Amino acid sequence: MNIAYLLEDTNLAGGIRVAAAQADALIGRGHHVTLITTGAPLTWRESRAQWQFVKSLDAADAKPFDFVVGTFWTTLESTFAIAGNRAMHLCQGYEGSFTAYRDLKSDIDTAYRLPIPKITVSPHLVDICRQFYDDATYIGQIVDAIFYQQRSANRATVPRVLLVGPAQADFKGIDIGYEAVRKARLRGARFDLVRVSQWAPAANEPVDLAGEFRTALDTRAMAKLIASCDIFLGSSRAQEGFGLPAAEAMASGVPTVLTEIPSFLSWDGIHDYALFVAEEDGPAMADALVRLLEDDALQRRLAVRGREVVEQFRAEKTGARLESFFSDRLQRR
Repeated sequence: MNIAYLLEDTNLAGGIRVAAAQADALIGRGHHVTLITTGAPLTWRESRAQWQFVKSLDAADAKPFDFVVGTFWTTLESTFAIAGNRAMHLCQGYEGSFTAYRDLKSDIDTAYRLPIPKITVSPHLVDICRQFYDDATYIGQIVDAIFYQQRSANRATVPRVLLVGPAQADFKGIDIGYEAVRKARLRGARFDLVRVSQWAPAANEPVDLAGEFRTALDTRAMAKLIASCDIFLGSSRAQEGFGLPAAEAMASGVPTVLTEIPSFLSWDGIHDYALFVAEEDGPAMADALVRLLEDDALQRRLAVRGREVVEQFRAEKTGARLESFFSDRLQRR
C-alpha cells in the first residue's frame, strides 16, 4: 500500500513522534509511506519515510496514495478535501477537551464531524470519536524500540524522580506532580526531581524544586535520560489521549506512579503495573511516591510488570494492527 500522513509541522511533540513511528512500522512491513508537511525537515528523530515539503497541505497531490491520514484537527479539512473517501483521521486525543483550545471547540467539533474514519491510540478515544462520526477503530500506540532498554547500571546515590511534559499544557497535570514533590519532601523523602519539557519553563513554574530541567531532547537523549531515572510520575488529567512518556518509562524498566485516568488504566485490565492514584490528588501521589521510594521490592516488581504491559506497544505489533486496518479498508473499497 501507499499511504501519506499530513503534518502541520515537525516540531518536537508526541503527536509528530507517533505519526513518524506509524510510518516506520508500516515501511517495516513492506509498505510505502510519505510524510507531507508544511514544516521543516525532522531533526530530533530518525525517520524511514519519504518526505514532501509543501507550502500548503491543500496543495498536496493525493492521487498516488491509497490513504491519506490527517494527524491533528487542523489537518482534517485538508485531508478530506484532497483525499475524499481515502481520508483517515489519526486521533491521539480529543483536542476539543483541551483548555488551550476552549475558544476553538466549535471548529474542532466541525472537523471531527467530517465523514472520515478514525483510528485511535487509546481505547477510550473510540467512544469520544463516535460522538462525531460513527466509524472509529482502536489501533494502539507505538513506543520506539530505543526505549525498550536496560536501566543505567550506574545508579545515582540519590533517587531520581522524573516528571515529563510542558506545564503550559494543563492536561499534563505538571502542577499536581510538583505538589506531590513538595509534600513528599515535607515527609522527609530524599530525591532529585528531573523535569523534562519540549518547551522552556512556564511563567511561575516552581523550577527551583527540580535539580535538573531539560528541554527539547531528541529521542536518543530522552531514552538515555529515562534510563538514568528511578521513578516516573505520571500526573496527567483525563484529557490525556495516551501519555507516551509513561509508556516509554515503563519500557525502560522504570517503576511508575500514575493517575487513574482512562488512557493509563486501559493498558491492562489488571491495574498492577503502577501505583495508581486519583486524578488531581497531589497528596495521594506524594504518598505513593514515598511508598515507592521506601520499598525496593515494590520498585522491582513494578519495573518488571510495567515492561510486560507495554510490550503490546512494540512497533511490530501496532504495525500489524495498522496494516490489517488499512488492508481491510482497501479491500472493502
